[in-house]
Amino acid sequence: MTAATPPYALTVATSDSGGGAGIQADLKTMTRLGAYGGSVVVAATAQNTRSVTETHVLPTDAIRAQFDAVADDFDVRAVKVGMLAAEPAVDAVADCLAAFDCPVVLDPVLVSTAGDVLLDPDAIDAYDRLFDRSTVVTPNADEAETLTGHRPTDPSGRDAAAGWFLDAGADAVLLKGGHVDRGDGTVRDYLVTDDGTHAFAHDHLDAVPTHGSGCTLSSAIAARLAHGDALPAAVERATDFTHATLRDAADVGANGSVNHLASER
Repeated sequence: MTAATPPYALTVATSDSGGGAGIQADLKTMTRLGAYGGSVVVAATAQNTRSVTETHVLPTDAIRAQFDAVADDFDVRAVKVGMLAAEPAVDAVADCLAAFDCPVVLDPVLVSTAGDVLLDPDAIDAYDRLFDRSTVVTPNADEAETLTGHRPTDPSGRDAAAGWFLDAGADAVLLKGGHVDRGDGTVRDYLVTDDGTHAFAHDHLDAVPTHGSGCTLSSAIAARLAHGDALPAAVERATDFTHATLRDAADVGANGSVNHLASER
């Protein structure tokens, strides 16, 4: 009997006790998109679909030990970096990423869907070290504006924000359109590289739970990059999958969540 050899993808992020976002969402997504997911837990949250009530950041030695254990035994084909919570954790992750010669998807999680601040202000400046290692950064409009000072709601703002990320060292940036009201019933995400721009469009879904959508999108990109997909193809598959999880959202908790069991159709 021949053993299966799925590509290995690693999520470096924070646990969501409710299961809709964070590492739990990442691992579900990676499994759905055919990657074998591993994890480096940076912090644990007490969290549900309504709020984040407590965050405990692990000591940096514990974060580094998880990286070392994974690097020692697995052929990591892609890394997704999510919520890192505090400056020491950001610095530790930046140091550890040097051990991996593979694509890195950086989701700069600053605030939860429910409005809870998830990143210490001091940690925002430390992100500079992560941009230089990133294959693609996946900010929503609010995150892009906080980091760059430019809100990507029109072509000039989008170009300015994208240019900021590319100048910071990222190979590409995916400016997500879910927080942008364009008035035509369409959500557009823009993948910008030095070679040009790719647009990905989906129907806007009214009044659906979005808890976990950012984590799902970034980990889906990582899963497909682990398979060897080119970046535009990985983003296209990831946006299609994330749209499906929103379209067939899960009625769980008070506010619901994206549904990682949703069927792509």
